[in-house]
Amino acid sequence: MTTVKLNPYAAAPRLMKTWTAMSEAVVDSLEPAIVDLVKVRASQINGCANCINMHTIEARARGESAQRLHLLAAWQEAPCYTARERAALAWTDALTRLSHDHGHAAAYADLAAHFSQEEQVHLTLMINVINGWNRIAVGFGLWFEPADAKAPA
Repeated sequence: MTTVKLNPYAAAPRLMKTWTAMSEAVVDSLEPAIVDLVKVRASQINGCANCINMHTIEARARGESAQRLHLLAAWQEAPCYTARERAALAWTDALTRLSHDHGHAAAYADLAAHFSQEEQVHLTLMINVINGWNRIAVGFGLWFEPADAKAPA
């Protein structure tokens, strides 16, 4: 069970405002479906219930299917993702699990085949952003209450 330890917005409002603005800029640099998949996948790997909860609700509100969100845990075997989405998910897995294995050459080769150099930077920043939010949420015990969001019907 999550217990809020600290409100980072109250403790460091200036830096949290800057962090949030940077996060929003990165999110706006990629197509929404990729952003949603990356946010949920990294949050699954990091075990961040808060972010899985928040980002699955947001993704569903934008029209993402429940099936694709449920299958993210086994995306490698699921046929419902495009080649571009698979490249983004492989890159997300490689960078989120960086301390486990530095053998991310195959993931990068696939990334380079489906994303321009600029998009590669945008995606890498997106992965960094969600990993950062995961650490803030888990570290400080944050919880997003679904009733506060517009849940899909």
